[in-house]
Amino acid sequence: MLVHDTVGTTRSQTEIDQIRLSLQARYDELTAEYDQAVLQSQVLRLVEVGDTAGDDQADSGTKTAERDTAQSLLRTILDRRAQYEHALGRLAEGTYGWCEGCSAAIPVERLEIFPSATTCVTCKQTRERRAA
Repeated sequence: MLVHDTVGTTRSQTEIDQIRLSLQARYDELTAEYDQAVLQSQVLRLVEVGDTAGDDQADSGTKTAERDTAQSLLRTILDRRAQYEHALGRLAEGTYGWCEGCSAAIPVERLEIFPSATTCVTCKQTRERRAA
């Protein structure tokens, strides 16, 4: 179990340790994924630099699209990693599992699916509606 079952329930040190290990493991996975994506991006750049002879517009467009995709992947991984880093900080502060918007408990089911969640479903939906 990642968080409390009911509002006001205090987590045991064992639960906190379990949550920390889970969040840290995912953070470490994302770091390794980022490092691998950076290597792939560097290889792609090296291939581009060494293989431009005879390129037509389609080749240039394909290379640009591949480069943009690689950069987008790097940004996505960094964003997800930052979410887990934030979750670890919230755990250390004792605010993990509580909504940043309304201070209500975030449902256990939501945290099991999305461990770095910082808002309850209601606040998340409200934010998404405002952004649309």
